[in-house]
Amino acid sequence: MAASALFRRRNRASLLCFLLALLAHGPALGSAQTPVYACDVAGNPALAGLGFCNGSLSWADRVSDLVGRLTLQEKITFLVNSAGSVARLGIPRYEWWSEALHGVSDVGPGTRFSSNVVPGATSFPQVILTAASFNTTLFQAIGKVVSTEARAMHNVGLAGLTYWSPNINIVRDPRWGRTQETPGEDPLLTSKYATAYVRGLQDRDDGDKDRLKVAACCKHYTAYDLDNWKGVDRYHFNAVVTKQDMDDTFQPPFKSCVIDGNVASVMCSYNQVNGTPTCADPNLLAGVIRGEWKLNGYIVSDCDSLDVYFKSQKYTKTPEEAAAKAILAGLDLNCGSFLGDHTEAAVKAGLVDESAINKAISNNFATLMRLGFFDGDPRSQLYGKLGPKDVCTPENQELAREAARQGIVLLKNNAGALPLSPTAIKNLAVIGPNANVTKTMIGNYAGVPCKYTTPLQGLSAVVGTTYVAGCQNVGCGTADVEGATKAAAGADATVLIMGTDLSIEAESLDRTELTLPGQQQQLVAQVASASKGPVILVIMSGGGIDVGFAKDSDKIASIVWVGLPGEAGGGAIADVIFGAHNPGELPNPLCVRICFFSQGRDYLI
Repeated sequence: MAASALFRRRNRASLLCFLLALLAHGPALGSAQTPVYACDVAGNPALAGLGFCNGSLSWADRVSDLVGRLTLQEKITFLVNSAGSVARLGIPRYEWWSEALHGVSDVGPGTRFSSNVVPGATSFPQVILTAASFNTTLFQAIGKVVSTEARAMHNVGLAGLTYWSPNINIVRDPRWGRTQETPGEDPLLTSKYATAYVRGLQDRDDGDKDRLKVAACCKHYTAYDLDNWKGVDRYHFNAVVTKQDMDDTFQPPFKSCVIDGNVASVMCSYNQVNGTPTCADPNLLAGVIRGEWKLNGYIVSDCDSLDVYFKSQKYTKTPEEAAAKAILAGLDLNCGSFLGDHTEAAVKAGLVDESAINKAISNNFATLMRLGFFDGDPRSQLYGKLGPKDVCTPENQELAREAARQGIVLLKNNAGALPLSPTAIKNLAVIGPNANVTKTMIGNYAGVPCKYTTPLQGLSAVVGTTYVAGCQNVGCGTADVEGATKAAAGADATVLIMGTDLSIEAESLDRTELTLPGQQQQLVAQVASASKGPVILVIMSGGGIDVGFAKDSDKIASIVWVGLPGEAGGGAIADVIFGAHNPGELPNPLCVRICFFSQGRDYLI
């Protein structure tokens, strides 16, 4: 609705609502001011007569009342992630897109950190490492901490209530750049992870199963495991999948997420499955997610997916047809502006009825109501007392270290070289491009951590160390062989910390090789030959690395995989190397044979 129309219809109460809406969206972000919520009857008694603000009514009745008060144009604003305000009803704008893959993240526009309010949040290990613990209790405990910190940030206007995590895609090729975000290749482990992490995020401490602490989202549905590989990118990828492979491999994690985890949302992906874009597939969305699995929540598109299947995949002739197909397939929310731009024209063209829009936004509103968004001031709600003091607590930071400890994997240990003795080792050579890194440890979709403990810092807290980077970065175009071998020759033991970072493997960046980048392998071999004491090779990576050369070398005593171990990774690495903790198991092969005859992601069997 145009601003002029709003002001022609306003009365004193609606003007108050408008001012409250502005306060709720603007000054609260990045400040300690308490945000104003929809249905804040105590602050604005004029809202008391609105049925959707009546907490004694059922969710369905409240949603129906709200939808019935909206114009078509207003309804359409609730089909996109940056949902509009309705001043005359006291509804502030809401940003649906927040991320919480392994901690509260500021990747999405719904969450921000503030240096003088909440400067950071606990950053746990990347999911691939946490999954290596095979500990569902840990998965849920991490989710609970993340949702507590999210609620604390929400209460001071820094975060939303809807988090588009976890990523539960099955890894078919360890070169996929987003392997780090997932639990790996195993549908069973991924299903268990999805259920536990989602319940940690969503379950309330009062046991009320109808309400949500925060709303999680399992993504990316479905058969998505390619970003940019052999000339094919995720925007043009058609996953040709047999029914058996869908049933046995790709669907089980999402099924578990919806049925066992009771997730509040599922995100459809960019790719096509057997020729149909997932976000326009009525069988996958309305048929399976909502029909068979009975999703209690909303279905959201990956960002700009509708624009992708219209412009890049040429799936429809007009944008109006693309908008209609998504809504009729069962999509409720569009990350992006596509539905906001083209839905009204689709209705006028007779491609989709307004009743389908009512159904979509009803799912969105019901989710917000379960979160307490329409219940006024959060101080009267269960989590209303949470605040900055509840973020980055010592207990939360210790859990981040414990999660890394439980995930780290020992791949080789000749003659019991590990653990090292903290009393016998007087000087430890610490070498490698990942030996003193910070951001590398938290990977992608991370927020601002509470603090970092680098591997060098963790090891130096136990014994004396001599540090040589060996390479300027993980690309390792040239290696400082002289400095590294000199340090190793004079030390009682050597720890080489090699691997990758987001310049090698990331979203939109798949690898073409499994080997260590650049001259890293040559550096390892020469340092191992020069070392006076046992050599420990530590691999820090999201995906698999071919370490066959080190496995076969009698000069390398031990190999340890540490994934991307989070903010406390350095302390956890030291705990494992010096025997304070026993390592875990691999959730994904570190080295596999890949089928080079397929455009997709298949193993040679």
